[in-house]
Amino acid sequence: MDVSYRQIKAFVEVAKSSTFAEAAVNLHVTQPALSSAIKKMEEQLGGRLFQRNTRNVSLTPEGEVLFPNAVRLIHDWDNTFSDIQNLFAMAKGQLTICAMPSFAESHLPNILSVFHQRIPNVNLRIVDVVMEQVIHEVAKGRCEVGFSFEPERKDGLVFTSLFADQFVVVANKNAARNFNCKLSWKDCLDFPLVMMNRGSAVRHWTQTKLEQYGDLNIIAETGQLSTLGKLIQNGLGISIMPAICRSQMEGLGLVVREIYGEPLVKNIGLIKNARKELSLPAQSLWELTVAHYG
Repeated sequence: MDVSYRQIKAFVEVAKSSTFAEAAVNLHVTQPALSSAIKKMEEQLGGRLFQRNTRNVSLTPEGEVLFPNAVRLIHDWDNTFSDIQNLFAMAKGQLTICAMPSFAESHLPNILSVFHQRIPNVNLRIVDVVMEQVIHEVAKGRCEVGFSFEPERKDGLVFTSLFADQFVVVANKNAARNFNCKLSWKDCLDFPLVMMNRGSAVRHWTQTKLEQYGDLNIIAETGQLSTLGKLIQNGLGISIMPAICRSQMEGLGLVVREIYGEPLVKNIGLIKNARKELSLPAQSLWELTVAHYG
């Protein structure tokens, strides 16, 4: 069956009018064209929808059943295409992004503030998860844009670097009193360590670097950098972490020091799914962010 939107709209207008002539005027069509559209629709459905006489037109019992459903179909159709037009015009919509907590806390608010000023009617959903989960969410298509360290494997992903982050030592004030003036990687091994969980990229990078200088004394490990900061604050050990966490760690009263010698530097940037085209809001956010760090 091939009943068209135009036919359904014609049916609704005739049902709301007293005559075909009145409905034709409201629809801006000729009366013969309107009568033909209704007749064709009745043929397709297999029965009469209207009772006609010389003065007016009224619905048959079957037409009465169809009328509320036809009104709903027109309403849904109009709303659907209006929503799509608004989305293309970025007049409204929703954008889901994900970011590492360290980036979400430090850099993301300013970026999203500028984005919101430019596109105020796009609702933002922010998923703040560890780097590995950011990559997973983007790869699975649940988030359009991710903010993360550069993945070591980029299968199906596109990464654009925003800035380089140099890893630093974080300690409480008591431990920091024992630091050498120029702190080296080997110096770090003189202290107990608290680290990210095994399997995380940050753990892999920091442990691999430290193991070049000797054995590690790891006291505790956790899945969140914020928890790591609390462990350091309470004297369990020192840690090596991205400099993007500096303000968060200093907010806990911790000491942040650079490491002299061979720095550990990793790129932080945007990731997207290489197999999916970004929506207009997502593309706008991507371009705005690249320009912000350009």
